[in-house]
Amino acid sequence: MQTQPNILWYCTDQQRFDTIGALGNPHVITPSIDTLVRSGVAFTHAYCQSPICTPSRSSFMTGMYPSRVHNTRNGNDTFPDYPPVITKLISEAGYDCGMIGKFHLQSSGRRTEPRIDDGFSYWKFSHAPRDDWETGHDYADWVRAQGGDLNALRDHEDRVPTELHQTTWATEKALEFLQAPERSRQPWLLNLNIYDPHPPFIPPKSYANQFDAKSLPGPHFKDSDLEQQKKLSVLDFQDEIRTPEEHDAFSAQARYYAMIAQIDDQFQRILDYLDATGQRENTVIVFTSDHGEALGDHGLMYKGCRFYEGLVRVPLIFSWPNHFEPSVTSSGLVELMDMSATLLELCGVEIPDYFQGRSLLPILTGSADPNHFRDFVRSEYFDALDPHFTGGSGTFGTMYRTPTHKLSMYHDKELGELYDLQADPWEHVDLWDCPNNQALKNQMIREAFDAHVTLTTDMGSRRIAPM
Repeated sequence: MQTQPNILWYCTDQQRFDTIGALGNPHVITPSIDTLVRSGVAFTHAYCQSPICTPSRSSFMTGMYPSRVHNTRNGNDTFPDYPPVITKLISEAGYDCGMIGKFHLQSSGRRTEPRIDDGFSYWKFSHAPRDDWETGHDYADWVRAQGGDLNALRDHEDRVPTELHQTTWATEKALEFLQAPERSRQPWLLNLNIYDPHPPFIPPKSYANQFDAKSLPGPHFKDSDLEQQKKLSVLDFQDEIRTPEEHDAFSAQARYYAMIAQIDDQFQRILDYLDATGQRENTVIVFTSDHGEALGDHGLMYKGCRFYEGLVRVPLIFSWPNHFEPSVTSSGLVELMDMSATLLELCGVEIPDYFQGRSLLPILTGSADPNHFRDFVRSEYFDALDPHFTGGSGTFGTMYRTPTHKLSMYHDKELGELYDLQADPWEHVDLWDCPNNQALKNQMIREAFDAHVTLTTDMGSRRIAPM
């Protein structure tokens, strides 16, 4: 009899924390995710370890900060041989592991992403909803087999229809994985990596029509943000500094919410299958995202070297009926590496000594205070210039966030930001140069430096003798 739970690990791409109805957003349409929130534990202050894809994914797949993994930017050629990714450890513990969608520990530029020793027995790859790769792009092959042309559809007025959408393809492949006879022989872990709501914001028209941009609140923006971002304009970011009107941010928000509504519907199809087959009772469901999206906040769109809440704070929800506490909202600070440690413990894997995440099981099972977990969380953006490739400014940035304040430092630019998140939760009033806050700033700089040195320094070989 199977004693270890199955794991459904659903990871969207670039989804902000504030995009779930049951957690306070009245404008989104997320009934499936809302049900998950009510059946489990939602961590409302979960932070990614980098505001861009590859370093964030590298971190939660290994349980180490990106700088410790030596994988700190997008577009990288290779992935380190050590440490092993968590799915490799989980497969060695007896799990049958599947991966669907985007993996992105290495670049998919001009190639499909090379496989590593990842532990997956089932692998269906789709880096993005384009047809840019000659071979190895399972989603594009699926669309072509049904007579579709992704490149033509993306430019069509109606966009890619739901029946040919990457989110739908991922669901179809998930059901294929779950329905295979071998699933009944051993516990399984299925890692779905949906591309949406990553830009470009091009939902199917049927979903776009459900949202009226004029009825939405739009971004968190004040006129003073433009001057603040002008000071930070030497830092990497994917789009120009503009007002919400210049960004057409209200329409972008409507399309972004439409993409999430489609995700919610497809997510429900998988939940329905687990219910229909009686597997829900023994399946841990995790819903999260790799990082957030600016979506017009502070005059910014997309992502890059900033550490505002919309960019680094992500959804993180756990559900396991009759095992995890229902309807719990945990406000304690957690990192996505903590999700990874939790998955290892659930799968019966001893957490390695090098692992920097901590298991959330005490909160999930109701034996610990849900409103305190970490004293601080960190995030990094290290994108050193490469003489062989033109791109980026070589920015080095770190974030240090306590329950009350956030310090962001851009180490090679002599720039920084300091925010009082209790008085100013959307980070419009920078206290970096405020005379009354210099003692606090200096204290947080010291704490952030101490955290960086102690948590990211690679000490090398294990010590075996005094000398």
